[in-house]
Amino acid sequence: MAFALITGASGGIGLALARALAARKHDVLLVARSRDLLENHCKEIRLQYAVAAEFLVLDLATPDAPSKLVDWVKDRKFGIDILINNAGFGYWGPLPDLPEQEFAGMIQLNMFTLASLCKAFVPMLKLQPKAYILNVSSTAAYQAVPTLSLYAATKSFVLSLSRGLRWELKGTTVSVSCLCPGPVTTGFIERANLQAVKEKSEKFSMTPEAVAKAALKGLFAGKAEIIPGFTNWLSSKLAEIVPKGIPERIARDLYKTTAKVTSS
Repeated sequence: MAFALITGASGGIGLALARALAARKHDVLLVARSRDLLENHCKEIRLQYAVAAEFLVLDLATPDAPSKLVDWVKDRKFGIDILINNAGFGYWGPLPDLPEQEFAGMIQLNMFTLASLCKAFVPMLKLQPKAYILNVSSTAAYQAVPTLSLYAATKSFVLSLSRGLRWELKGTTVSVSCLCPGPVTTGFIERANLQAVKEKSEKFSMTPEAVAKAALKGLFAGKAEIIPGFTNWLSSKLAEIVPKGIPERIARDLYKTTAKVTSS
């Protein structure tokens, strides 16, 4: 029996991916911080889709989280054929003003935990006839974003790591893809302290279910990068070809407005 391991699976894209995989009759392992949510989601998935669904309560932003997760999988003798590194967060503000907990947490979760889980699970994934890694980045990976500088930088790391790892695993049974969504109707805006742009963001947002559908289609097709939504795809491609200062200036002006609103 092989499971799909999904981090950040208590809601949003992570939960939508878990449900979409379960609908394909794939067993799932859900990892996040909220016991109540995970327990309820696993019960729901078992009943609705008749698949195995287990969970681990774990704060993935702590330094020892990767080793705890790996030990849990090994101790329970779970086979893994899909690793989805979805857990991550952003926080708005000029770099010097970021609370230390948010600063350290973003680096730990978005970069160290993700890279550590890739490193740890690749040997297990190689044991499967066919296996997949899906790392969740963002359209913010394609440009610098003033006042979301650290978040955008961590997502650029995820994209670069995924592309490099994909080449390292060419010729093996493991395929690596990177999901780069734009705005999604999850709790990201509130968690990032960006309520001032919530109304504008929601005009362009996709649902977690739509993102999950595009993600799995791209993952199983072996795509290197998956950018759901034509507008998101176009803006990401334009950011790669126009002078870098143009999208950076637009982002600066947008979040400068945010600063005025949120500080009032």
